[in-house]
Amino acid sequence: MDSVIVLTFSSLKKELKTKANPGKAKILQRFFKTGKGEYAEGNVFLGIVVPETRKIVQKYNSLRLEDVAKLLRSKIHEERLAALLIMVNKFQTGKGKEKIYNLYLKNTKYINNWDLVDLSADKIVGDYLFNKPKAILRKLAKSKSIWERRIAIMATFNFIKNNKFEETLKIAKILLNDKHDLIHKAVGWMLREVGKRDLKTEEKFLKKYYKKMPRTMLRYAIEKFPERKRKQYLA
Repeated sequence: MDSVIVLTFSSLKKELKTKANPGKAKILQRFFKTGKGEYAEGNVFLGIVVPETRKIVQKYNSLRLEDVAKLLRSKIHEERLAALLIMVNKFQTGKGKEKIYNLYLKNTKYINNWDLVDLSADKIVGDYLFNKPKAILRKLAKSKSIWERRIAIMATFNFIKNNKFEETLKIAKILLNDKHDLIHKAVGWMLREVGKRDLKTEEKFLKKYYKKMPRTMLRYAIEKFPERKRKQYLA
């Protein structure tokens, strides 16, 4: 039994490597800012697009959580992505949700790029916390780690989809003075998603805080507004 599991884990890594595209990897390494001093310094890419990774991992949803954890700690970006996609798939079956949630939060340092956060935070952290106390999100929002701060706001996308906006606004307020562009974009995006469902709620928040917001955050938040109203906010 164990040899089969090891083989499955190994075969997933092998299958991902067979899809490697060195030319695409160079493009992705530039796109995801892996250079010295950039937010994803040292990240290694195989050059596989997300739909291809999704297609591959569908066969590996029975992989042991212990092996998924090993994959999540890989130095290769697509292997970490594969681990997170498997965790999301496992979580959505309804089995072992607490284990998966805890594994996720214990390994946030490996969820270390915006695509990894955005494809998983609302589906695991947000879903798990939906009917539970949410103090952990406020703790993450105050973290020194940009990725934990992004997890905090992106997890609330789950609540937004269920027309619950309070937590998003609380986290957005905490992150108003954040220095990082990736947080500005994420907060603005989530405020825009609130506005799609309840424009009055978004505008109430904006009217109170738009003068304090980083420009990028505001631009993202009002992206879908009529041109005249956008100009009023930007002025």
